[in-house]
Amino acid sequence: MSEHVLVWQFQVRPEHVAAFEAAYGPSGDWARLFARADGYLGTELLRDASSPGRYLTVDRWQTPADVARFRDVHGAEYAALDARCEPWTVSETRLGAFETVTGADGC
Repeated sequence: MSEHVLVWQFQVRPEHVAAFEAAYGPSGDWARLFARADGYLGTELLRDASSPGRYLTVDRWQTPADVARFRDVHGAEYAALDARCEPWTVSETRLGAFETVTGADGC
C-alpha cells in the first residue's frame, strides 16, 4: 500500500534554528498535533548539508482523505501553531503531495 507524503521547504532565520528544529522534528509540536489524527504515520525533518537554514519536512499519511479529515477536525489548532511558528522562517514553500511507489521491479 502506498503512502501519501507531503513535502514542505523552509528557509529558517538563524536565530530561530533551535526552536524550529524542536517544533518541526519527528517528536515536535507539529508531529504531536498530527498524531491526534487517524492515518498519520510520521514526520521527518531534513536539514540541507550545504545551505544553512534550509530544511525539508516530510509528513507521511496513509491517504489524502486522512489529511483532509485532520484539517477539518484540527484546523483551528493547525492555524494557531502555524501562526506561532511563522516568525521563525523567511519562506515556506509546499513542494507537493507525493505517493510512495511500491511493487515496481527494477531493470
